Amino acid sequence: MSSSQLFDDHYRTPKPPPLPCWNYGRGKKYLMKFRDCLNLHEEKKEAWDKVFKEGHGADVCVVTEKDDVQNATREDHVILAHSCILVMSSPVLRSLLEKAPVRNKLKIIKISSVTREVARVFIRFLYSSCYEEEEMKKNAIHLLVLSHAYSVPSLKKLCIYHIEKNILTKENVVDLLQLARGCDAARLAYVCTRLIFKDFKTVSGTEGWKVMRDVNPTLEQELLESLVESDSRKLERSNKREERQTYFLLYEAMEALVHISRDGCHNIWPADKSLHHNESQGANCSFPACKRIELLVRHFRGCDLSVPGGCADCKRMWQLLELHSRMCAESYYCTVPLCRYFKEKMQNLNKKEKQKWDLLVSRVRASKGTLSSICYMKVS
Repeated sequence: MSSSQLFDDHYRTPKPPPLPCWNYGRGKKYLMKFRDCLNLHEEKKEAWDKVFKEGHGADVCVVTEKDDVQNATREDHVILAHSCILVMSSPVLRSLLEKAPVRNKLKIIKISSVTREVARVFIRFLYSSCYEEEEMKKNAIHLLVLSHAYSVPSLKKLCIYHIEKNILTKENVVDLLQLARGCDAARLAYVCTRLIFKDFKTVSGTEGWKVMRDVNPTLEQELLESLVESDSRKLERSNKREERQTYFLLYEAMEALVHISRDGCHNIWPADKSLHHNESQGANCSFPACKRIELLVRHFRGCDLSVPGGCADCKRMWQLLELHSRMCAESYYCTVPLCRYFKEKMQNLNKKEKQKWDLLVSRVRASKGTLSSICYMKVS
């Protein structure tokens, strides 16, 4: 085969198809399918909502406590429904339908303690999960009771959301807390309790609190005990946060002390470093506690009482030097003053004192990882 034939065969070879990507419409096609699925879901909801509103083929008549069962055939007195929907939506309604009386070929069930409007919103939700926003805001509390009584978890979650967003205030928080506990609404009970603890002085002066004190003193005692416990936990967290901050500051102080003793900074420098070198380094020092430790070191050098039992700043410096010696891994090459002195002194401590220092060292180390980077004291 000649070279010209090979050349022609090479250019006759078709090019491979491009890789699939968004630019070629594949991603857009999937997105359109997803939107179509959402539209289909909305269409189904609208269809079930239409079935409820028109009531074709209904075999159940829902009446409220104020309705007259004798007028069960009048559409303005009753709510028409389908037993298959009610049975699948609520186990409580299933039980009621099994024992429901029949009048004019319709099974009659009664929903007590609510108005016809609330009952209608409830039954409509069982069909399609549809509702009007204003109706939900207005009747969320009654619907919460119905959702609990007839075991409809999806409606209960929705009612809790609307109560928390639109209804809950400091004036009614005590009443809603009692309702939440009665309806086993843990989320709502938690939100109410948190609001009570947040502004206890205001809530304890409301009419709802006064009524609860007379009707349900056990709940009042429980809330007071929980409030005391919450305050104790808050104080404990605050103390722990301050304690961690103290250990973290000690960690930074140890870093700065090693940095100043080994590299020098600002106006303090080792004998093998030049002043010019340290002035340029001090301008951009990356150790947060460097300036404070430098001032402490300068005071310690010039103070006439720089011995244990002297002034407060000197005592602090002695303590920092001793803490460093407990954390330092070097025995002979450490440039921090008095490091070896405190290491020798450490041998004469009793067991209790050693445990105290070990605990302090472990907590300072834990405040920001390990100190391996600052414990290498060997001078190059």
